[in-house]
Amino acid sequence: MNSLEDFTRIVRDELGMPFTDDQIGKDFDELPEWDSLYLLKLVTALEAATGRPAPVGRVLEARSLREIYDLAVAV
Repeated sequence: MNSLEDFTRIVRDELGMPFTDDQIGKDFDELPEWDSLYLLKLVTALEAATGRPAPVGRVLEARSLREIYDLAVAV
């Protein structure tokens, strides 16, 4: 995974939610149907895609998918 587009595709595919590009930066409270259980599924998918562990403690503090991308992918 090399880009925000790759990350967005993983979010859509793994979570089964049709997020738009502008929703990636929105607070989780603003996302329809967002559930914290999606976070665990996303972390697992990101670790598989990047081949390295995600900083789970920091990811849990993130308030948007974009923040998770910045923490776990754009390192």
